[in-house]
Amino acid sequence: MSGKIVLTSKHLPPPIGVWSHAVAVPPGRTLIFPSGFTSRDATGKVIAPNDAAGQMRQILNNLKAFVEEVGATLDDVIKVRLFTTRIDEFDKIHAVRREFFPKDPPASTMVQVVRMVDPTHVLELEAVVLAPAK
Repeated sequence: MSGKIVLTSKHLPPPIGVWSHAVAVPPGRTLIFPSGFTSRDATGKVIAPNDAAGQMRQILNNLKAFVEEVGATLDDVIKVRLFTTRIDEFDKIHAVRREFFPKDPPASTMVQVVRMVDPTHVLELEAVVLAPAK
């Protein structure tokens, strides 16, 4: 368990997707700011070109592998920013996110952009991760 502190505000509407209003960092923890995650696998191959749901699944698998490598879990992800060229596929994207973040999801921002560096990418995810306590 991450120990992250999920905050909910009675002054904000309930999330319409998979996110929390806010997440606080408990004392003694350190934050990790990895670079953006895309749907490339470990060999560099783009998985699910031009497929938002397929790319979301690969991105979250990549994120999961990274956080486990640094001794954390997906429960330790406290904030994500998702850039997409397919905002109209919000429901498909969040259906996949729900599989990876079934309880107390990270705080989140999702914005549409014109394009990605690789035109077959439709998503890129930034994350902030709690480092394990030492």
